[in-house]
Amino acid sequence: MTSKGDLTRQNIIEKSMDLFSVKGFFNTSIADIVEATGLTKGGLYGHFKNKEEIWYAVYEECVRIWKRMVFEGVKEISDPLERIDKVMENSLKNYLGGGVFEGGCFLLNSLVDLAGVAPAMSDHVLSGFTGFAGLLRRWLEEAEDQGLIQEGLNLQEVANFMVISINGAAPLYAASKDPLVWQHTLSQIRVYMRSLRK
Repeated sequence: MTSKGDLTRQNIIEKSMDLFSVKGFFNTSIADIVEATGLTKGGLYGHFKNKEEIWYAVYEECVRIWKRMVFEGVKEISDPLERIDKVMENSLKNYLGGGVFEGGCFLLNSLVDLAGVAPAMSDHVLSGFTGFAGLLRRWLEEAEDQGLIQEGLNLQEVANFMVISINGAAPLYAASKDPLVWQHTLSQIRVYMRSLRK
């Protein structure tokens, strides 16, 4: 059973997620969060010591949402290239195209918002992007070991390219809401992936 304190904490995270997603970390004030949650400052500080701590909790919740959506249906796929294709489709069609966060991709928005201003926080976000690229690289290595792709490819560059492609599409889609942005990105990633096959 969830306690009242846990529900209040979750409410703070969810309302702050909406605010940070649209306004960014620096343009969201504690007063904004207090107003959105209906709490007093004391009530808010009973759960989090400062705005930065709220942001870290929001970030972790966003990562959970992202993982749930992006890796849906992937576990049962044995072919590493099909796994990558499914993750690319989930990332672009379901996560990005699904409009999960009001202001676009919370993770990318945070990286842009924090870069050069809050290094510890931006490094925290960046480590998630590099971790995702690392996973894709491991799946590509698996494909190489199985003889599914050409030999001699720089697999880290290939993985980075896919992550960069997805995240290049994110702000364009957030601004335009044109599904062709994610559809064309997915289509061209698939063309690229086919070109890597033996």
